[in-house]
Amino acid sequence: MTNTAPAPPVPMADVRDMYVVHRAFRRELRLIPGLVRAVAPGDTARAAVLARHARMCLQGLHLHHTGEDELLWPLLLERCPPDADLVHRMEAQHEQVEHLTGLLGPALDRWEVEARPAVGEEVASTVDALRTVLLEHLDEEEREILPLAERHVTQAEWSRLGEHGKGQMALRDLPLLFGSLLEECSPEERAMMLGVVPLPVRLLLRTVFAGHYRRYVRRVRGTA
Repeated sequence: MTNTAPAPPVPMADVRDMYVVHRAFRRELRLIPGLVRAVAPGDTARAAVLARHARMCLQGLHLHHTGEDELLWPLLLERCPPDADLVHRMEAQHEQVEHLTGLLGPALDRWEVEARPAVGEEVASTVDALRTVLLEHLDEEEREILPLAERHVTQAEWSRLGEHGKGQMALRDLPLLFGSLLEECSPEERAMMLGVVPLPVRLLLRTVFAGHYRRYVRRVRGTA
């Protein structure tokens, strides 16, 4: 009779990257309203810079949430039936976020062309409302969902969540979004985030793309 070695345990999700992603969304949605309100009437050049930045952030948020809708919620509903109400609440919060981002699209278009203070206030107040809804969602997700994912989602499944949507972002925006994620990272978090990208891209993110992001963010925040 031969003894067969037990199969090695399947690695479960390391969810630390989600905290990094959430931190970036919290920061940008906190900053955007004040930057918008500070734009001088008729300064369409400045409005264009901020409108582009806001659209990039909103697109990143949309893809982040659709990844959860398509890949994470079904796994948790299948594997954590007692927590179904929690997952459905997450879905409803996503719908609230999507409604507000839908309102922002036309408002940003008008403001970019006109830079009228009244339209700027519409943009800023809608981002404020979005941030309020999103903070509630992110806080609950970190408190309730991420511990479930650590227990019930494999690392391979979690990695697919991180890859979701990259092909739908403009190539020029990907280094900027990654720079935004790295901006407030600790050394350990930075090593974790960079460790999942191929070596040539990692080198670019540490050098060329890092400089590009620094120049970009100074322009966005009016410190260039």
